[in-house]
Amino acid sequence: MVKIHVEFDRRRLVDFCRKWKITRMAFFGSVLRDDFRPDSDVDVMVSFAPGIDWFSYDYFGMKEEIESLFGRSVDVIEEGAIRNPIKRRCIYENLEVVYES
Repeated sequence: MVKIHVEFDRRRLVDFCRKWKITRMAFFGSVLRDDFRPDSDVDVMVSFAPGIDWFSYDYFGMKEEIESLFGRSVDVIEEGAIRNPIKRRCIYENLEVVYES
């Protein structure tokens, strides 16, 4: 298992994922590397349950809530949204799943 450089309450994470119909959440980027700093953001990739289509105002509410959970800025990307194959491969090679239902 890769070291995750941010602390969080796993129960709150599970509750968050259930509330927002997230079926899978994974960290990627600096949160998994030794260059993670106190001012670094957290990069997460999420998958939603089939048929879920959040409006932009829902997305911002979700983002605000997840930033509260991790205590820092969070970049959220939906799985499958990365079109660039090189970037997609780099991210997928370095994912650490933290929730899966």
